[in-house]
Amino acid sequence: MEQHATYGLIGFPLGHSCSPKYFTEKFRKEGRNAEYLPFEIEDISELKNILARYPDLKGFNITIPHKQNIIPLLDRLSEEAKQVGAVNCVKVEHLNGQIHLTGYNTDVYGFKNSLLEFIPKNLTNALVLGNGGAAKAVRYALHALDMRVLTVSRTPKAETEIGYSEVPALLGDFKLIVNTTPLGTWPKTENCPDLPYEQLSPEHYLFDLVYNPETTEFMKRGAAAGAHTRNGFGMWKGQAEKSWDIWEGKH
Repeated sequence: MEQHATYGLIGFPLGHSCSPKYFTEKFRKEGRNAEYLPFEIEDISELKNILARYPDLKGFNITIPHKQNIIPLLDRLSEEAKQVGAVNCVKVEHLNGQIHLTGYNTDVYGFKNSLLEFIPKNLTNALVLGNGGAAKAVRYALHALDMRVLTVSRTPKAETEIGYSEVPALLGDFKLIVNTTPLGTWPKTENCPDLPYEQLSPEHYLFDLVYNPETTEFMKRGAAAGAHTRNGFGMWKGQAEKSWDIWEGKH
C-alpha cells in the first residue's frame, strides 16, 4: 500500500483558498493515500512546528503574506524563484536524516499561461496593482513577454512605481491592468482598487489574481465600462498543477 503523504497550504488567512478542496478531490479521484491541509499561520517561524508535527509532509504551497518571508527558512531556491524573489511552492525532502526545503515559483507559469489565453498579441504596456510576492511573479512574467511594466503602489518608492493618483493620465497607453492586491477577496467582496473605472474602454484588459468571488468588484466595474475581464482561477489552477509536478519529481 502507498505510504501516506501530507501536503498543505501555508498563509494567513486561508478561508478564501480553493487549494485544499482541489487537492482533496484530486487525491480521491486518483486513489492517493494523501491529504492536503490548510496551515493558517500568522508568523512564518511557526513553520518548524508544522514540520515537526507532520513528518510525512512532502510539499506545501505558500500564499499571502509569506511568499517572501519564507525565503530565509529555505535551503535552496530554484533559479526562477531566485530571480522572482518570491516563493509559492516548497518541496520537502529528507536527506541524511535532515529536512531539506527547496523553494519554487509556479505563479509565473500559471499567470503567463492564463494571460496569453486572454490578451491580444499587440498589448505592450501593463500596470500592476500592488507590490507583494504575487506582484513579483507577475512582473517577471510580463518582462519575459517584453512588456513595459509600471507598478501602482500606495507608497511608491522605486522609479518603476507610481501612485494611484497617476493612473488616470496613463490609461491611454496602458491597456492591461493586473490586480495583485487581495482587494475584493471573499468575504470583503465590495472592495476594489481605487481606479478611474469610467475611463476604461473595450480596449482595456483587466486581469484579477483574485478568484473568490468568481466576479470581483474590480472586474464588475471594468466590465461596466466595456473592458475585458478575467479572474485568477486559471492562474491558480496552473500553479497548482505545476506544484504537483514538482512534488512528484516531474518538473
